[in-house]
Amino acid sequence: MKKFLQISLGVVTSVGGFLEMGSMSTSAQAGAGFGYRLGWALVLGTVCIAFLAEMAGRFAAVSGHTIADGMRDRFGFKLFLWPLLATLLVNLLVLAAEIGGVCIALEFATSIGYRWWALPVAALAWLLLWKGSFGLIEKGVSLLGLVTCCFIVAALLARPDWHAVAAGLVPRQAPHDSASYWFIAVSILGACITPSLFLFYSSGAIEDKWDRRMLGANRAISAIGMGFGGTIALAVLIVAGAVLMPQGVRQVEDYHQLPLLLVPTLGMAGFVLLVLSLAIASFGATLEIALQQAYMLAQAFGWRWSEDAKPRENAGFSMTYTVSLLLAALPIVFGIDPLKVTTFSMALTAVSLPFSVFPFLVLMNDTSYVGKHANGVIANLCVILIVSLSFVLAVVTLPLEILGGS
Repeated sequence: MKKFLQISLGVVTSVGGFLEMGSMSTSAQAGAGFGYRLGWALVLGTVCIAFLAEMAGRFAAVSGHTIADGMRDRFGFKLFLWPLLATLLVNLLVLAAEIGGVCIALEFATSIGYRWWALPVAALAWLLLWKGSFGLIEKGVSLLGLVTCCFIVAALLARPDWHAVAAGLVPRQAPHDSASYWFIAVSILGACITPSLFLFYSSGAIEDKWDRRMLGANRAISAIGMGFGGTIALAVLIVAGAVLMPQGVRQVEDYHQLPLLLVPTLGMAGFVLLVLSLAIASFGATLEIALQQAYMLAQAFGWRWSEDAKPRENAGFSMTYTVSLLLAALPIVFGIDPLKVTTFSMALTAVSLPFSVFPFLVLMNDTSYVGKHANGVIANLCVILIVSLSFVLAVVTLPLEILGGS
């Protein structure tokens, strides 16, 4: 029963961390612009992050190290500095996007401009991190994130062409505007295969004191949790394709268009659920990314770190998430459109993937860390595919931003 509860709570955590401002906005843009044709990108991204999450949990449970610990130890600090800087900078931009997502939800709820909410949202996140425990962050906020299941209900009520939905799971040539099509595909993959998620996952495993007895549960958590999160993201795409396209909305360029996703099928309740989904999912992601910033820097420099310890016992750790939240809130305070920040940050995430994924592959094949639990042939092939895809994305993302991202 105890192991079942661990699996259940871990699945809830995975779902809560998967769907946030990035995946919600990119899925909506894909559905509005190209119907169901980009469903394959979501499926590929979900499979990739499920593999990476399972490996992250297995690495932590067997080696007793986080991924950042292993990278620093295996490659030395000078080489580790590159993935460290890339991850910290991209995470900061993604953190700004998530704070912006909460602010947009609050603007919908109160009619007070989103920029006025940025500092209060950052302050509330800081207070929860300062006073809360890892269990509160991991399970409390994520349980509330189950409200995002409303998109599954909306997708069923929208009565899409399920044959077209199934056809969209197979990559096909863009029907029009190829640059925009591939840019959105890149953004979806960046939103799904985010390094902060599997890096946070390994740190969380150490916080929860995982060992080899958790290997089976880890497989269930990563597969079911990420799979369910991917299903919700796919539901957003289906709703956008079934609801927005028939209304002639081919581009989601303004965050004021987001309520159109749920209102046509769920009425006023849809507006409330959209506000709750956006606020809770983005706030949960804000907490996780701010914590990951602190985990990454503390592990890089060998500081003491734990969300369960008192802040004065982890001064550097606590200072990192404090400064990260403040810096990430500033672009929103100055009025930068959160939706544009989100789109750019997802593409930039794709560019940064090789810096974190390739060293992780090396660690997962180093028997001095994982022993007999090193990657098998299938896992290696999958990660090699991810790394290769990452390099391709890194090459094409910036031109696509210029040609199709605007």
